Amino acid sequence: MTDTAAPHADDSEPTGPARRPKRERGARESLLQVTIVMEVLAVVFGALAINGLDVLPPAAVFGGAGVLVLLLLVAYRVVRYGWGVWFGSALQVVLLATGFIEVLAAVTAAVFVGFWIYGVVKGGQLDAAKRAATEGAS
Repeated sequence: MTDTAAPHADDSEPTGPARRPKRERGARESLLQVTIVMEVLAVVFGALAINGLDVLPPAAVFGGAGVLVLLLLVAYRVVRYGWGVWFGSALQVVLLATGFIEVLAAVTAAVFVGFWIYGVVKGGQLDAAKRAATEGAS
């Protein structure tokens, strides 16, 4: 038999670098981040479709899509802040403006704007209810 004794808590050997505890994300942040990830996918596939229609030069299509994806990824990181939600909301308007290039892009963007509004409103309600519950329990 092998010795499988568990290490004692008083061992002085460090087990690795100490990690910070994970920050708890709210419902609003989570819902908006999911929406942004779906929007990134829609922008990538939309760029491929618009390029196939030969509406714009490929450099303009993929350059614009690249910039929009980059801005969406920035929004993904900053959506936890109040100004980040506004930044993401401004990007929703930009996504809707793609309807001037292709009408179906605006339809797709309108669906995502609906997701965004739901995430802002319902996520805020869920976060407020959770705060009230934890304050009431204290």
